[in-house]
Amino acid sequence: MYKNIYVPVDNSAHSNRAIACALFLGKAFGAKLAGSHVYAAGLHDSRFKQMEYTLPEEYLDEAELERQRDIHDSLIKKGLKLISDSYLTNMAQQCREQGLLFEPRMMDGKHHVELLRDLEGSDYDLVVMGALGIGRARDSVLGSVCERVVRGCDRDVWVVKRLPDDRESERDTIFVGIDGSPQSFGALITALHLAQHFQKHVEAIAVYDPYLHYSVFEGIVNVLSEQAAKVFRFKEQNQLHEDIIDSGLAQIYQSHLNLAETMAAERGATLTKTLLDGKAFQKILDHARKIDPWLLVVGRSGVHRHKAEEGLGSSAENLLRGAPCDVLLTTAVEVPRLDVRAEEAIRWTSEAEERVKRAPEHVRGMVRAAVLRLAIEKGYSVIISTVIDDAMGLMARRTNEASMAQAGALALEGGLQDEPTYDGPQLSWAQEAKKALRTMKDAYQRRRIKARVEKGARLRKLRPPDLGGQSRASRGAAAGAESP
Repeated sequence: MYKNIYVPVDNSAHSNRAIACALFLGKAFGAKLAGSHVYAAGLHDSRFKQMEYTLPEEYLDEAELERQRDIHDSLIKKGLKLISDSYLTNMAQQCREQGLLFEPRMMDGKHHVELLRDLEGSDYDLVVMGALGIGRARDSVLGSVCERVVRGCDRDVWVVKRLPDDRESERDTIFVGIDGSPQSFGALITALHLAQHFQKHVEAIAVYDPYLHYSVFEGIVNVLSEQAAKVFRFKEQNQLHEDIIDSGLAQIYQSHLNLAETMAAERGATLTKTLLDGKAFQKILDHARKIDPWLLVVGRSGVHRHKAEEGLGSSAENLLRGAPCDVLLTTAVEVPRLDVRAEEAIRWTSEAEERVKRAPEHVRGMVRAAVLRLAIEKGYSVIISTVIDDAMGLMARRTNEASMAQAGALALEGGLQDEPTYDGPQLSWAQEAKKALRTMKDAYQRRRIKARVEKGARLRKLRPPDLGGQSRASRGAAAGAESP
């Protein structure tokens, strides 16, 4: 699963726990580990120069000041390198004891900048780091280096938050947030893989928030004039809106959980499903405190992410800060199969079902798949006749475009020429294909190859396209598709 694990270290309690976690994962997956430390000698040198004016008078002689600068520069660089070496040597020793490959990484500079630069373009597929470092303050929940690395990183990041007591029992639940996005289903697949390796149980949670919709709707009502309120009958609309939001959102998020359950079952796993209402990150945190999981797995972003947005979603960031357990932020993306998604999330009106049943049997599956694909792309949860019309129109356009592209390619190859096959029926050969065949000097071998190609074409039921439009096969498919 993970083959190259990157571990920033600084000898803090959370960093040492991150090393132990990385060793545990590395042993399970046969991964190579890299330990990295940024020692920031340049920062210390800059600070020393800024404070030189506070030195006693006897040090302000030019020759003496130059000497002191050289001494300080040498001590800082050598000293910090020695300290870094000791951190990495300790990790290297632990890797040797576990039979794992180890790579030391040491850099001078701004901590998060150098770490992100080191990760960029590398083949590390997981970063394991402590939530807090050597400079932690009493009320800190997430250190600045960890926060900035997580924000800027494009890899999976396992953030170590818990410092377990040796007397604690082993936790057995991997907790995963599901919101219907490909990122959340990617997190689910990651959680299932981990559960299989470490004999853990997976619990999936989905949270829907009807209260925001209530607040927005009430805000609209409160700013309307009395006359406008009567025209739009907002009291009745408000009741209908509440009924729809209550039942509709719950059903949508329950369908996400049902889909997650199906995906788990396809992989031979079971999971617990939990549906709650409220603010997503808050309810997930409350439930995590209740069940005390081994790990929380979430996507870096979710269903409300805009295409132009990058980085960490707000719910993921809130969970990272508040979670009482380790958090794995995943970059995995998983799009469930069309039929599985549709079964859980999409319904058909009786009229729409009847139209699809009228399609010829040999294209009915293709028609149904095209309609479902369009419904999912457009965000429909109920398919009506107009959705079928739109899907058939799109299908016809794509078929026509494909035929024209094929015809254009054949025209570039010199067009088609019909020739009788070895046993009588005719097939069409492109001029370029015939030219390639004629390059064979041995007439016997040329006839053998020609016969084999023709036999293969007939077995695959290839048909010559009409250069003026669609092929006979594609025209038949389009005709069948339009019949609903």
